[in-house]
Amino acid sequence: MGTCIGYGYDGMGTRLGHGYDGTGTLIGHGYDGMGTRIGHGYDGMGTRIGHGYDGMGTRIGHGYDGMGTRIGHGYDGMGTRIGHGYDGMGTRIGHGACSWILDPMGDWYFRWLILTTIPAAYNWIILVSRCSFHDLQHNYLSVWLPLDYLSDLTYLLNILVRFNTGYLEQGLLVTDRWQIAGRYARSHGFKLDLLSLVPTDFLYLHFSIHSPALRLNRLLQVQSLSEFFQRLETRASYPNIFRVIRILIFMVTSIHWNACAYFTLSRHIGFGRDPWVYPNISDTNNARLSRQYLYSFYFSTLILSTIGNTPVPVREEEYLFVMADFLIAVLVFASIVGSMESIVSNLDQSGRSVFPDHQLIGDYLRSQRVDRKLQERVTRWTQHLRLYKKLTNERQVLQMLPDRLRAEVAVSVHLQTLRKVQLFQSCELGMLQQLVLKLQPQVFSPGDYVCRKGDVGREMYIIQDGRLAVVADDGVTQFAILEVGNYFGEISILNIAGSRFGSRRTANIRSIGYSDLFALGKDDLSEVLREFPEAKDVLEGRGREMLLKMGMLDEAVTHSELEEMDVQGRVEWLESALDLLQTRLARLIAELPSNVRKINLRLNYLENELSERLDPDEDSKSDGTERVPG
Repeated sequence: MGTCIGYGYDGMGTRLGHGYDGTGTLIGHGYDGMGTRIGHGYDGMGTRIGHGYDGMGTRIGHGYDGMGTRIGHGYDGMGTRIGHGYDGMGTRIGHGACSWILDPMGDWYFRWLILTTIPAAYNWIILVSRCSFHDLQHNYLSVWLPLDYLSDLTYLLNILVRFNTGYLEQGLLVTDRWQIAGRYARSHGFKLDLLSLVPTDFLYLHFSIHSPALRLNRLLQVQSLSEFFQRLETRASYPNIFRVIRILIFMVTSIHWNACAYFTLSRHIGFGRDPWVYPNISDTNNARLSRQYLYSFYFSTLILSTIGNTPVPVREEEYLFVMADFLIAVLVFASIVGSMESIVSNLDQSGRSVFPDHQLIGDYLRSQRVDRKLQERVTRWTQHLRLYKKLTNERQVLQMLPDRLRAEVAVSVHLQTLRKVQLFQSCELGMLQQLVLKLQPQVFSPGDYVCRKGDVGREMYIIQDGRLAVVADDGVTQFAILEVGNYFGEISILNIAGSRFGSRRTANIRSIGYSDLFALGKDDLSEVLREFPEAKDVLEGRGREMLLKMGMLDEAVTHSELEEMDVQGRVEWLESALDLLQTRLARLIAELPSNVRKINLRLNYLENELSERLDPDEDSKSDGTERVPG
């Protein structure tokens, strides 16, 4: 049966012998007959006394206060560890793995992106040029080889850095290396980074060291470039100007690539074979490297801009090249150049309708000479919203949709979050759908106070993502941690009779990291509850239960207010019933002429039917004949 016997246990599994009695109670050696510890600094109740303990068993002396809280030696008055690598929240910093984990939104990571962008741009510009212009490859080989392997070293270091770059989860920076490594190893960018470092240079032994095309796999390092442009856009003081410059960079790069392709095709056909290709390089002027590149770039610009004035193609290869360039020009360049004016004027119009206008906010803060640190906090907040695509104005985004469709979208996005709230779990689906439309997303930065004790509560909050702490008035001591699905502030918006706090906040709530919350306003909740009076009674009943558990409900006031509310409810019911009767009476009065007219028509119809049936009998009597049926 799994019962221990032998070695001091009986057949029932009870410990005996060696200081245990027949019931398994420890006796002897400082224990009494009830198994209570006595002697050696313990009193008759088993409480530790002496040696730094008081009569209640609380540790005193030697760095402990009268409440048993550790003080001194790197502890504050609340028992929180400070100093020696601990911050004010008792969190260990430095001297560990976290000190080498980069914050993807920090300045050091942005500086590293700048560094990795340089070799990526070098390969996208110079490496392609070396594949086409042989003089560039041969004349400066001693320069290219060190730069090639320096860029390879930077690519390798970039992989190591990404294995040590954290990411945000629930608004907090993940610093666990195993989680970071697993997430990066499963990403598509890791595969591209590995392919860009395949050592194709060993093929130099088979071909030639003047074969830079073997290194074209280095062009796969595109993640750093795209991420750099994205981060730079959120940090730029004038993002509209930056976007125009970025478009120009893409255009110039495309023309550069096309110029290299044109010169390569000219070499394949033969320089000077016809007017379309590059002139014969036997001429010393045409043999110069600068002339070769500038002519090719000029020719490529003419084709892609569809300006014309280019020689007529002669060979099939030339026709195919020109047609491909025309298609690219029509699909890409014509649309970009043709709409440049609208891009400049309305470049960020859609972004401003969804996300806060970073440039407008920055201009306002600078004009008002706001503190530099506060400007940085606002910049980080707007950067967080853009990078992680978090909306704070969903109502404006969905306002063009029909009511029913907007309700379906809101339900599919937020209904599961609302169902997690214990206060609304028993409410009917129709009420939840109405509440979902009233939810307002809000994003709080690390250290921001969501509410403070004593503030007037006008909304309740539901945590969608992130973590918040219930803190003391000093802002450091944490009483509890609120996570996804928790809610707070519901007591202050229900107006429960007998609540000692009324509509005041009962605690300080502070965001630990970036936190996404849903705010439900007091007026919005009241509007929904007017349509669902049964749900109002249920919510108020649950609120009273919560206040009773917390000891913040005055029952005497509650009963008197409930009686007043009962009388008031009856009066309201009588008023609503009277309104209903008046509405029905007005409807009957309005329908009376129509009903009278219908009755008159019906009577006339019946009189006509009756007269038609009586007329044949009268005719037969007047003729003196009798009608025989059949």
